[in-house]
Amino acid sequence: MNPAFQGLITIIIGVGGCIGYFYLSNQFLDKVLYPAKGPNAGRNINRANVVRPWLFLFPAIFALGLYLAYPVVETLRLSFTDRDLDGAFVGFANYQQMFSEPKFWEAMRNNMLWLIVVPAAATAFGLLAAQLTDRIKWGAVAKSLIFMPMAISFVGAAVIFKLVYDARPADQNQIGILNAVWMQFEGGFGSVIFLQILPAIILACFAGIVGYVGWIFVRPIAESRENGGGAGFVPLRLLVAVASLYLVYLSLNSIVGVFTGTLPYGEPQTWLTIPFWNSFFLMVVLIWIQTGFAMVILSAALRGIPEETIEAAIVDGANPLQVFFKIKVPQIMGTIVVVWTTITLVVLKVFDIVFAMSNGQWETQVLANYMYDKMFRASEWGVGSASAIIIMLLVSPILVWNVYNARKEMK
Repeated sequence: MNPAFQGLITIIIGVGGCIGYFYLSNQFLDKVLYPAKGPNAGRNINRANVVRPWLFLFPAIFALGLYLAYPVVETLRLSFTDRDLDGAFVGFANYQQMFSEPKFWEAMRNNMLWLIVVPAAATAFGLLAAQLTDRIKWGAVAKSLIFMPMAISFVGAAVIFKLVYDARPADQNQIGILNAVWMQFEGGFGSVIFLQILPAIILACFAGIVGYVGWIFVRPIAESRENGGGAGFVPLRLLVAVASLYLVYLSLNSIVGVFTGTLPYGEPQTWLTIPFWNSFFLMVVLIWIQTGFAMVILSAALRGIPEETIEAAIVDGANPLQVFFKIKVPQIMGTIVVVWTTITLVVLKVFDIVFAMSNGQWETQVLANYMYDKMFRASEWGVGSASAIIIMLLVSPILVWNVYNARKEMK
C-alpha cells in the first residue's frame, strides 16, 4: 500500500474514532446512563454534567497511564528483579551492584558536570544573543541563524561535531576544523594570545557570570533572614550556590592551567580521547543546540520589560551594563529560571550525543548511556532499570520546582 494512502487512512480512522467516541459516549451518558426525563431529570442532568468532563478526559488519562505511568511502575518492578533468575525478586541487589561499579559513579560525576556547565553556558549565551540581536537591524536574520541548530537532531549535530573534532596524521591535510586551526599554532606570539590570554579572559568572564548567578540564588535567603520571611526551596538554592562555587573554582583553576601547561604544538589532537576535557567537547554540541532555544524565550521576555523602567534608569545615570544587570535581568529572572530548568531536564536525559560521539568511552559515560549499556548490551535489565529510576529521581525535583513556579505565577 502506498505510504501516503496509508497515512491518509490513519488520519481518517484517528479523527473519525475521536469524533465517534465523543458522540457515542455523550449519547450513552444522556440517553442511557442519566436520561434527562422522568421524575429524576434534574438530578440526572447534574450527575451527567459532573461525569462529562471525566468522559472527555478519559482518552488522555488512559494514554498517559499507558505510556507514562505503566512504564514507571514496570521499571520500578524490574529494578528489584533478576532476569538470569527468571525474574525472581532480589530486593536491592541491583542497586547495590550499580553503586559498586566505578562506571556508574563516572556517569554520575559527568552528569553533574553537564548539569553545571550546559544550562549555565546555554542560558548565558542565549541571554547575550537575545540582548545583542535586539539592538541591530539584521537581528531577525541573526536570530534565525542562531536558532537553526534547534532544527537538527542530536545525532545529526553529533555527527557534524565529530567531523569538527576529526584527527588525521600530521603529514596529511586535516579535515577536522579544530585540528586544522590547531596545526597553525607554533608557540609564538599568536599562540600566546589565542591559546592563553583569550581563553583566560573567557574563563574569567564565565566565572564572573556563574558567580553572579550563584549570588542571585543565595541573595533571597539572606534577605529573608533580615526580613523574617522565607526564601522558598532553600536546599535547591544552596545546591545551586555550591555548584556555582565549584564552577568558579574550576574556571580559576583552569586559568592557572592555561598559563602553566605545556601544549603539544604541531601534533594533531584526538580531542574526544583527552580525559576530563573531552566531556566539555561533547557539551559544546548541546550548548550549540540549546542556545537558540534560550535566545528565543529570553528575547520575548526582554521585549516585555516596560520601557519606563529602562528610561528611568538611564535618566538616573545608569550605564548600559547597569541597565542590563540591575534593571533587565532582575525583571526576567523568572523566565531565566524556567529556561535554566528546562535545559537542565534535557541535560539529565542526554544520551544521543554521547552515544554517537564517544559511546561512553574515555571517561565520558553519562547515566542514560550507562542505562542503555546495561539493558541492551549486557542484558542486565535489573541494573539498567535501577539506573532509569535514578534518572527519574534526579529529574523529579526540577519538575516540582517548575510546577511550583508555574502555580506561583498563576496566583
